[in-house]
Amino acid sequence: MHKLGKALITAVWFMVLTLPVMGIRLNLLENSVQWRFDRILALGVAIFFLSLLWNWCFARKARGLPLVAVPPALAACVDEIRAQPVLRRGGLALLVLCLLAMPLVGSFYQTNIMISAMLYIMLALGLSIVVGLAGQLVLGYVAFYAVGAYAYGLLNQFFGWGFWTCLPIGGLLAALFGLGLGFPVLRLRGDYLAIVTLGFGEIVRLGMLNWTSLTGGPRGISDIPRPGFFGMEMGINESTIYIYYLVLAAVAVTVAVISRLKNSRVGLALQALREDEIACEAMGIDITRVKLSAFALGSCWAGFAGVIFAAKTTFINPSSFTFMESAMILSMVVLGGMGSISGVIIAAIILILAPEYLRAFSEYRMLIFGAIMVIMMIFRPQGLISGERRHYRISALQGAKEGAGAAEPTGGGRS
Repeated sequence: MHKLGKALITAVWFMVLTLPVMGIRLNLLENSVQWRFDRILALGVAIFFLSLLWNWCFARKARGLPLVAVPPALAACVDEIRAQPVLRRGGLALLVLCLLAMPLVGSFYQTNIMISAMLYIMLALGLSIVVGLAGQLVLGYVAFYAVGAYAYGLLNQFFGWGFWTCLPIGGLLAALFGLGLGFPVLRLRGDYLAIVTLGFGEIVRLGMLNWTSLTGGPRGISDIPRPGFFGMEMGINESTIYIYYLVLAAVAVTVAVISRLKNSRVGLALQALREDEIACEAMGIDITRVKLSAFALGSCWAGFAGVIFAAKTTFINPSSFTFMESAMILSMVVLGGMGSISGVIIAAIILILAPEYLRAFSEYRMLIFGAIMVIMMIFRPQGLISGERRHYRISALQGAKEGAGAAEPTGGGRS
């Protein structure tokens, strides 16, 4: 009864708070007021049951129980599938075939939003190097994205350079900007590092906004050419499909490189820095070099993504590189799981595709998005897929101990 009373009080409180917004409609033409008590009542009923569900979830969390109980048979089946390399490779091959066939069977709109989703996958994986692996909170990551985009736009405008020439240059310039940001913030961590990187992102955006003689200011840069393919003339549809396959290849390369990076000496040093910076330095790891490597590697992928973004849209201006873009990319990393490649990919797909497919709920989709984020942070703070941790077993030493134990006499006494 206590829980029912608490849920009822919560529902009534929500009804009172939302009454001026949802329950009253002013008709200015007729100078009348329309009361919508049916909407308020429906909201109250929904909040009542949601409050009961919320209390139930917290009760299960307090007892250490999962929110959704997976049947043992289903869990065993999933574990068996994961243990079979043939099934994993078959599933991966099926996914690749679906991605390759998608622009051929899907619409122009579907192809466009998939390109955007894959660009954000690149950005989120690049930020995952800095935040997920190295544990350095960066809020101005969109600045490196803008550097790559403007590098292509300006080099093409003033020198006529093409996409394939500007692609490595954009990544290199973004890496140099990352090193330029990394040097002043070597001794900062946590909130202070986040504030400085946020300021850096705003400096880059305002510089592009006010340097009108170079960047065009608010007008931006237009008529940026799309990437060519051996001089072939392509229409909008063919060019979009070509960019789709180009971004798909870039995502595959990004996943392969970051997967190898996680298990390399640099990746292990980044993870040690994330866990404990003091212990990492005490073990002889060069903190300066590791931090600068993280900033350079993460910003490099943002530069590549920026060049592809400029080629896709053929127009860029400072409004495309606001703080909200940095916040969205950081949300993908946190929601997916710190240091988890598959989790970051899933989170990027959800956060980009869900608003597109929820346009029928355009008035409430940001409310739904915020509610999902709050629920995830409360009940799944480690993200969708938590990052894998390395486990070491000294098998040779264990074997030697077992052999020594077997060689010892089991009994006997002095005669």
